[in-house]
Amino acid sequence: MRTIDGQDTSLAAYAGQVKLIVNVASRCGLAPQYATLEELQKTYGDRGFTVLGFPSNQFLQELGSEDAIKEFCSLTYGVTFPMFEKVKVNGRSQHPLYAELKKARDANGKAGRVLWNFEKFLVTPAGEVHRFRPTTVPDAPEILELIEASLATPGA
Repeated sequence: MRTIDGQDTSLAAYAGQVKLIVNVASRCGLAPQYATLEELQKTYGDRGFTVLGFPSNQFLQELGSEDAIKEFCSLTYGVTFPMFEKVKVNGRSQHPLYAELKKARDANGKAGRVLWNFEKFLVTPAGEVHRFRPTTVPDAPEILELIEASLATPGA
C-alpha cells in the first residue's frame, strides 16, 4: 500500500501496535469523526496505538486527489495519524487489506461489505480483528475498552 504522500509501506510498519483502521471520506456527514479519531491518536499514540486512515470514494464522498484530502484533514481536523492513498473497500478491485478485514463480524455477527464511510476495524497486536459499523463513534465505550485492554496486555 502507499501512504497519502505516495510512499510504499505495509502494515509491518505498525507491527505490535493496536491499530484502528478506518475508511474515511472528507465530504461525508460522518467526517466530524476525524476529530475524535485524532483525539484517540493523541491520547493513546505514545502507548502503542495508531489510527490508520484509508480514504475511499466508493460512496462518492471523497475529494479528488490525495493532496486535497491531506490538506482538508490537516486544516479542518488537525489530523496527524497516518493516512493512505484512496482505496476501494468493496467489489472486485477492493484493496487486499479490506478483503481480509471484511471477514470480521460486527456486534450483530455480520461480516461482508463495508456499509459506508467510517467503518472501523480495531486490530490487536495478536491480529484479532474487531469490527465497528460507521455510526459507532470512535470513542464509544466498547472501542475504548478494547483499546485499553489491548494496550494493557503485552502481545495480546
